[in-house]
Amino acid sequence: METNTRIVIQVHPADNVLVALRDLAAGQHISWRDNEWVLLEAVPAKHKFNIQALHAGDPIIMYGVQVGKAKIDLPPGSRLSPQNVAHATGEVKLSTGPRKVSWQAPDVSRWKDRVFYGYHRSDGRVGTANHWIVVPLVFCENRNTAALKEAMQAAWGYQRPKIYTRFAQQLAELYRTGKSLTEILSAPFEAHVAYDPGQRLFAHVDGIQFLSHTGGCGGTRDDARTLCGLLAGYITHPNVAGATVLSLGCQNAQVSLLQEEIQRRDPHFNKPLIILEQQRVGLEDRMLSEAIRQTFAGLIQANECRREPAPLSKLCIGLECGGSDGFSGISANPAIGYTSDLLVALGGSVILSEFPELCGVEQELCDRCVEEELARRFLELMRAYQRRAEMVGSGFDMNPSPGNIRDGLITDAMKSAGAAKKGGTSPITDVLDYPEWVRKPGLNLLCTPGNDVESTSAEVGAGANVVLFTTGLGTPTGNPIAPVIKISSNTALYQHMPDIIDVNAGTIIDGEETIEQAGARILDEVIAVASGQKIPAAVRNGQEDFIPWKRGVSL
Repeated sequence: METNTRIVIQVHPADNVLVALRDLAAGQHISWRDNEWVLLEAVPAKHKFNIQALHAGDPIIMYGVQVGKAKIDLPPGSRLSPQNVAHATGEVKLSTGPRKVSWQAPDVSRWKDRVFYGYHRSDGRVGTANHWIVVPLVFCENRNTAALKEAMQAAWGYQRPKIYTRFAQQLAELYRTGKSLTEILSAPFEAHVAYDPGQRLFAHVDGIQFLSHTGGCGGTRDDARTLCGLLAGYITHPNVAGATVLSLGCQNAQVSLLQEEIQRRDPHFNKPLIILEQQRVGLEDRMLSEAIRQTFAGLIQANECRREPAPLSKLCIGLECGGSDGFSGISANPAIGYTSDLLVALGGSVILSEFPELCGVEQELCDRCVEEELARRFLELMRAYQRRAEMVGSGFDMNPSPGNIRDGLITDAMKSAGAAKKGGTSPITDVLDYPEWVRKPGLNLLCTPGNDVESTSAEVGAGANVVLFTTGLGTPTGNPIAPVIKISSNTALYQHMPDIIDVNAGTIIDGEETIEQAGARILDEVIAVASGQKIPAAVRNGQEDFIPWKRGVSL
């Protein structure tokens, strides 16, 4: 990427657009490679303008690929917007010749002897945390799951401070004592009450996590099988020491389906697994008291686990973006792409998902697949997904959110080309359909929607023991069992929302770091988090989001 005194940037030499790094005024002269343009209108930071005359239908090129087409004739210096640019992508051809899988692996000598400290499981995987999970097989058991959460977290030291409850009580007391509305509304709010993990009864169990969902019955049998697969991914996950499962009994998501999915993922599964079926047990209080009793015994066993050194090859990183902006694809995403390449070179695993946000870069990803069959499967999954979206009047072109568009991502292909940078440059070793799980080291593609929580939930279910989550606008998303590290694309966001952001990649935009330097710094952050030495904001804040994808159309 080349910049002009930190005013504009060209992401790829073939691009016919430049990106504004700061707000540019109408009439401003912009010089670039012995050329000069006068901006026909103001171009806000993160937005783009064309550097050559475009006729209606001409391709818009960014990241070296087509990311749109001109709707109207555009003289040089025109700001690109949804009013003058439409979504468009280049043609994709499945190559039947030699695979383009050679790559320049980065130098990893700095990390070759590094380890992280994690929880070793009998299947050979290593966890970055040690959780117990309580799982309903059907939405009918959500209430009972909530009852167990209220009982267990309070009694065993896992309940977080109720700072908002205390504040609401404070306002109520002021009202009771006759204070004026002005006095009530000016009451100070004390937000900084830290959760003290030292209060936990089980010092080596990071959390008792309670999943809830709206599935398990009433949908198709495929929905039930898929849900059981995702839940099995969590139960067998290396960050999980054991599980308590609540079943009603009559639902589609039968216990037998869950057990089959567990065996598929771990044929020698030997973690503590408590399964209670309400229609078989009878009285609710009998089932819940038994759940508490058996879970307590399981936690005693889980508390015996200790962190021990593990090679970095045991890390499996999920790559996610949400609340993206026009800088995401030129700072935070390529930075974690370099982190991805480092980990792959060290023998680890990486998951790139969000298939609607890979639209327009299919050719590059196909060419990077180590086998033709993998490339074929990727294209089939992408095309099937697009067909389902079109059947309900949608499509990948409707993926960008209002926030994305406002901050410069005006077509899905433009958003996708930047989002795909999270996957770095390494060969693609496997292509997975939801809710499959990672079996091979290297870069794995996983079919998920672009929805932040659905995709993150799927990546963790596939085996990610850490998630790198980039954002340009700010999003608090976390996960119940895997630490989620937030990386901002710009320094303004890092300073504006420090309570949810862990790492600033805006240093790349500011000219303080290269992509490679930021990516290396992020890998060091991953190692510290994986070892329990640093707690990311999503974990500190108790952000435990979990949404299964029902395989309908969710972009």
